[in-house]
Amino acid sequence: MKLAHILKVLAATVGLTALGAHAADETQVLQFETHAAFFSKETGQKAPLDPQVFVAQEGAPAATGPQGIKRGAGLRNALIADAPTLPLMNAIGQPMNLTLGVWLGAHGQAILTPQPDGREKVAVVLHGLKPNGHYSLFENHFNEKPVGFTPLDGSGQDNNLVADAEGNAVLTTIAPAPLTHDNAVLVVYHSDGKSHGKLRGDIGVTAHHQLIVRP
Repeated sequence: MKLAHILKVLAATVGLTALGAHAADETQVLQFETHAAFFSKETGQKAPLDPQVFVAQEGAPAATGPQGIKRGAGLRNALIADAPTLPLMNAIGQPMNLTLGVWLGAHGQAILTPQPDGREKVAVVLHGLKPNGHYSLFENHFNEKPVGFTPLDGSGQDNNLVADAEGNAVLTTIAPAPLTHDNAVLVVYHSDGKSHGKLRGDIGVTAHHQLIVRP
């Protein structure tokens, strides 16, 4: 999707004013990838997997997965190569009412525009989400050990969104500082249907990283 078209969609959807020429020159349009693919590449997984969603596996013992998430007996991490029709569960075996194919099929763009006051406008355009699903936007801080996470807006008040009946969503918010390669925009799915303010939620149980993009 070209920048001009994305900006036109955003203007029509959320009432954005036209960008000035200078701001448009500095705007970055970044493509999200699945968190599963990003994590698997970053950690060199031999069998690419999603560390935060699970599928049934008869006889599998309770265990701790590659992100330190404890999963119950009868579950294993979903593999990217698994059948797309497999139903997903959280780490304690509760159905997420999603198939792996739908989960991995989500996609979209993040549009970053520096602001005169030193902050950054971040607009996300997302497709293929769970219809009427609850999501939030967080910022990864890769320059922290362990990696830190903060609400993209800094306060947890303007970083939540709900997909429409077709699984689409658009949200614009303001990040406290420009994003660099030390950061990433993270889309978190809330399988409990709730937002969690400044926190992501219980990772693997009520909160699941679905999409990510790193400038």
